[in-house]
Amino acid sequence: MRPPPRVRTLAPLVAAALAAASPVTLPRPAAAAPPATTYTNPVSAPAADTFADPSVVRGSDGAWYAFGTSDPLRAGETTPHLLPILRSTDLVNWSFAGDALTTRPAWAAPAAGIWAPDVRRVGDRYLLYYTVTDTTLNPGDDSAIGVATAPTPLGPWTDSGRPVVAPRAAPGGGFLWTFDPALLSDAQGRLWLYYGSYFGGIFTAPLSADGMTVTGAATRVTIDNRYEGAYVVHRDGWYYLFGSAANCCAGPTTGYSVFAGRSRTPTGPFIDRDGLSLLDSRAGGTPVVQPNGNRWIGTGHNAVVTDLAGQDWLLYHAIDRDAPYLNEPYGINRRPMLIDRLEWRDGWPTATASDGRRPAPVTGRHQRPGPAPAASVPRIGPLDRAASDEFDGGAVGGGWTWVRQDDAATVTGGALRWPTEPADLTGDANTAGVLLRTPPSGDYVVETKLTIDLGVDTVRNYQQAGLVAYAGDDDFARLSHVAIWNTRQIEFGRELTFAGRLSYGGMVEGPPAATTWLRLAHTTVRGEHHFRAGWSRDGVHWAWGGTWTFPPGPAPRVGLVSHGGDDPQATALFDYFRVYRVR
Repeated sequence: MRPPPRVRTLAPLVAAALAAASPVTLPRPAAAAPPATTYTNPVSAPAADTFADPSVVRGSDGAWYAFGTSDPLRAGETTPHLLPILRSTDLVNWSFAGDALTTRPAWAAPAAGIWAPDVRRVGDRYLLYYTVTDTTLNPGDDSAIGVATAPTPLGPWTDSGRPVVAPRAAPGGGFLWTFDPALLSDAQGRLWLYYGSYFGGIFTAPLSADGMTVTGAATRVTIDNRYEGAYVVHRDGWYYLFGSAANCCAGPTTGYSVFAGRSRTPTGPFIDRDGLSLLDSRAGGTPVVQPNGNRWIGTGHNAVVTDLAGQDWLLYHAIDRDAPYLNEPYGINRRPMLIDRLEWRDGWPTATASDGRRPAPVTGRHQRPGPAPAASVPRIGPLDRAASDEFDGGAVGGGWTWVRQDDAATVTGGALRWPTEPADLTGDANTAGVLLRTPPSGDYVVETKLTIDLGVDTVRNYQQAGLVAYAGDDDFARLSHVAIWNTRQIEFGRELTFAGRLSYGGMVEGPPAATTWLRLAHTTVRGEHHFRAGWSRDGVHWAWGGTWTFPPGPAPRVGLVSHGGDDPQATALFDYFRVYRVR
């Protein structure tokens, strides 16, 4: 496991938007051409090969305007645009409309990134909030939030001349990450600005009626080292906080994903579907969109827009796993803009990243809404006893093999007891032991019941234990309960070789417990091996998350790991290793 990045390439992050500070349906545009009835992602193509951190607002002309992070837009380009703008009359077909800024703000350092715009209409003008990664106000990297105003989405934009959220000193030195602004107009019409990232967490602060000045103390709404890219929607008496988690920009192993929590007030506390707070060390969060095994990975940093039929849509960026970089390998990540239908199921938002043709948003008079995509979860079948092990003897059962045997792992008291090794699998070291067995052919689900005491709140990087799908030391997917700085998370990490170098990244899932049940569901799709993460805090109620893929060929072996440090050492107790057939 690697920490969330504390230095980012000129390309990542943030919140979103639409016509008002929360999704609303506005009058129909006078479209110059019939709106699209279907679409295929990425919708930013061919106007832009990359368009990260999209924010969308509807103009008084009825068109939609998307604003993106300052990147080069097309393969072969190397000069970043300054908050590029795309225009569309149907949310599907977009054209380049210029850059929001013609010069950098005077208070931005010369090499600062200008990231993560959030554009809203407030009164009779438009507000553009943006991240500056380094200012002239302090030595060192001291990020801040700026704001500009304009009479139309195309400008001309006038910067306020100062940060609306100034750099914030961090305890112990340096500055907190003041990234990813997002505006909310609450039920009473009061304005709130959300901002923040992994180093410090996400905060919200009240704004003046014109949106230009912070008027009160900020409130932290998420724990640090878990979320960034906030976006808030008010719906049915709840405020839903969307936040993105994991590394935005790990190329072919980017697991960036969107989660949600909700609160009755803009300042929280925000809790997930299971009642767990986004402020907890075992960080709460209900998955909204994650990589699902098709071409799209790194599905994050969202906005929400509502079409003329009242249907909500998620706009976000993602990475094509086969073309993860804009130009050279390990350079700028290519993150085009996608759109997919946002469903609300039992009070919680969910979306599926699509790579085939889908019914388009309703933006014209004669369109009809398309059907909602069906939810899909693995159907657990009978237990394959021959492939399973209950750990009820004095040693592991038949069928197991070791990569780097750890003699500290023993079977006693009906469980495999395995102290965390001071070792790891990531990178070139490959020092950790791996206990493996060959799975059955076809589709199956492996499950274990894991108890490990990693404490809470303290830093114990990166002690972990869990399941692994293993094709080799440099080709594996690891689902583990892990300590990441002061948080405890379920991480689904992936390491592989791309363009002659190792790439490691991970997606995170729901919160672990002292005892956590973990599953990996294997399916074969066009010869590829897909592994989907599942977890439970009670062994009864299960949730399913993201998917990592392996290329066609021999199936990876599956097994267990326990490593990441011994100061203090933790011991993983695996009650069993079970293999189920899939119905």
